[in-house]
Amino acid sequence: MRALVALFLLVVFAAPGWAAGPLSYHLKPVAIAPDTWVFEGTREHFTRTNGGNILNPGFIITDDGVIVIQTGPSRRFGEEMRAAIATVTDKPIRKVFVSNLHPDYWLGNRAFADVSIAALPGTIEGIKTEGQGMTENMYRLVGDWMRGTEPLVPTETVYGSTVVFGTHRLRLIPLEGHTAADLAILDETTGVLFAGGVVFSDRTPTTPHADVAKWLVALDALDALEVTVLVPNHGRIRSDKAAIAQTRDWLTWLDRTLRERAEAGADMAELLDASIPERFSGMGVLREEYRRSVSHLWPRIEQAVLPRVN
Repeated sequence: MRALVALFLLVVFAAPGWAAGPLSYHLKPVAIAPDTWVFEGTREHFTRTNGGNILNPGFIITDDGVIVIQTGPSRRFGEEMRAAIATVTDKPIRKVFVSNLHPDYWLGNRAFADVSIAALPGTIEGIKTEGQGMTENMYRLVGDWMRGTEPLVPTETVYGSTVVFGTHRLRLIPLEGHTAADLAILDETTGVLFAGGVVFSDRTPTTPHADVAKWLVALDALDALEVTVLVPNHGRIRSDKAAIAQTRDWLTWLDRTLRERAEAGADMAELLDASIPERFSGMGVLREEYRRSVSHLWPRIEQAVLPRVN
């Protein structure tokens, strides 16, 4: 019996997501421009090792207080993020912006419940509709990191406008394509673009709510901006717009490939192991996200193509 208990303890506490001490994201703010900081996430899937830390949330310190952009995948993340901000400035949090309904953008909201949390109308509606299910799925994916996390819907609706905090002019840019409502934020004072869910950098785009045609239009809109630093939702922060071109290239290739194969009469199973061009080989979680995108996009593409084929 004693041996069985020992074996049980070994299996449980060696499993991914379990640790001898308290879980911690070990968040370290990275300065990317005057008054502007980012917490860089990994280029991975949600796992019990990373706790869902795959996003690049950030904050801007202004004379009117701190502006937070995204709150992360869990209450624990939001609390650690807030504590890390306090190591940089003693100014109060003035406002939080959430860019879309995906869970790593807003499940840290409980840590900021005492301030205004702003989002586009479509994001607010999406969180109201899907937020509980997304929360439950995150518990399944990353386990104990989620302890104490409950959905908190953004409290303020924003639209396309320019808002001023101290000397920082923030242009709020409503887009769509990655989801039905994607908020990008351009700090006109520093030229830093927080691209929300629209731009990926050396990380394969995710597509569970995607409309590729609208997404490509959104990329064109961002490409037209004057930008000094681009903060993608996932992946490497850049001082150029190469990540916009990379995201556009991937989406264009993916959409064209699926449509051509549908018109040729292929079925979805044939696509899952199809070859991917070498130029995309450096993108994180490439094969996994490609397969997920096939499952997300194929049914609608096949439905659109079948009438012409028949």
